[in-house]
Amino acid sequence: MGERPPVLEIYDTTLRDGTQAEGFVLSAQDKLKVARRLDRLGLHYIEGGWPGASPRDQEFFALAAELSLATARLVAFGSTHHPDRRPQNDANLAALLAAGAQTTALVGKAWDRHVRALLGITLEQNLDIIRGSVAFLAAAGRRVFFDAEHFFDGLAADRDYALAVLAAAAQAGAAALVLCDTNGGSLPEQIKEGTSLVAARFPGLTVGIHCHNDGGLATANTLAAVAGGARQVQGTMGGMGERCGNADLTAIIPGLQLKMGRPCLPPERLALISETARYVREQANLPPERFAPYVGTSAFSHKGGMHISGVEKDPALYEHVPPEAVGNARRYLVSDLAGKAALLNKLGQWGFDLDGDDPQLAELLGELKQRENEGYLYEAAEASLELLVNRRLGGRPAQFFDLLGFRVADYKAAERSDPQAEATVRVRVEGQEEHTAALGHGPVNALDRAIRKALERFYPRLAEMRLVDYKVRVLAGSDGTEARVRVLVESGDGVNRWGTVGVSFDVLEASWQALGDSIRYKLFKDSAG
Repeated sequence: MGERPPVLEIYDTTLRDGTQAEGFVLSAQDKLKVARRLDRLGLHYIEGGWPGASPRDQEFFALAAELSLATARLVAFGSTHHPDRRPQNDANLAALLAAGAQTTALVGKAWDRHVRALLGITLEQNLDIIRGSVAFLAAAGRRVFFDAEHFFDGLAADRDYALAVLAAAAQAGAAALVLCDTNGGSLPEQIKEGTSLVAARFPGLTVGIHCHNDGGLATANTLAAVAGGARQVQGTMGGMGERCGNADLTAIIPGLQLKMGRPCLPPERLALISETARYVREQANLPPERFAPYVGTSAFSHKGGMHISGVEKDPALYEHVPPEAVGNARRYLVSDLAGKAALLNKLGQWGFDLDGDDPQLAELLGELKQRENEGYLYEAAEASLELLVNRRLGGRPAQFFDLLGFRVADYKAAERSDPQAEATVRVRVEGQEEHTAALGHGPVNALDRAIRKALERFYPRLAEMRLVDYKVRVLAGSDGTEARVRVLVESGDGVNRWGTVGVSFDVLEASWQALGDSIRYKLFKDSAG
């Protein structure tokens, strides 16, 4: 029986490197929330930020005492000391010590071109800076991980010098040597070869890997590094990071554990990875990444009839891992490409027990395909589909109100002023009529406000609901400005999210269909108790 491979260390840098991504912003309080979730996932290290470079990161480390991490160790990131200073009077190193984290990540130059062109110093001076910085932090009781910036570029340009950089850090007391593909342009075979070389040269130290995704290979490069002997894996949740991003831990961790047999997390923790990925994006006010491997809502979604039929017989025919292993779920998308298997699956989920020969099934499938031909898109609007199914098959009542009419007017007071819209609606609920109006930023916003204002007297829980996303698409055709439009609306109430759809030649009518379904779905779900 072979010896069990050691557990790999998972090092998350979402809170530092991830926040360098365009549009990805976390406050200090957001970082605390994310850190708790990463700890719950079972990661080994969480890089909190660069306290010497950012007031927000300094605030985070000041608040970090309230984290009470159970599994992970907090890491403070910084650079080697300034060439014109000594370690003892360098502000960046002082900030690392003041942050209070017992583990520090220290980045230094490993590419001779970088040393000469950016720092403007000699190669030997750079080695002295690395030795001095690592030794200073180690003497202060810190565990030091040395990040060799541009290591693989340096290895290709001057192999001896790149290795001398690592030797300098190791001799000064570094506990880990992290090999960085900073420009993200290396290939897997280069990464594996370089990592194998370092692992053989420094057998007593942990070798880590830190890849960027500029060539689209960060995940492959990271897995190649582990095959070459890396024992610490760095990355971010969802691959967020500078330029094209960092290595994506939500793809790497399952790949290591489920494909390569390299343990990273306990199996029950691995099942938390999908919800953790969604949580991180939610804290940054970003929508979930639908098409993300393993953790995206589309990762185990099946649309083609042949695929659905195959998965029903044997999931492994079209799924490379079981979705529940990563906390995800299988979905069958009802569309004009799907057959009876997909629709029967959905009907079963919604409490309808039909068999494949039931004429109602054929009629419903025919109607759905016709409506999709008209532009309705139910794979992104399952709430509209569920309401339609209930109406056609005699399920629970789902009407709740009748629209008697709406009118929307746009006006603009002056050239430089913002346009305003006013919507007037008339609805009837159980024989009672309500007539009201509301202003909004544009006609759809005004219509949304007016209809909810009219209905909240009858259904107070509508106050919990908000419109999360709104999309309009002009459907392909030859009618020019008379073309149909499709409106997709995503709504939420703090617990659930759901999508609805409307199609019309008129964008307001299409919007009304989607908004009306969205409100009815909220009431429909609430009525189920």
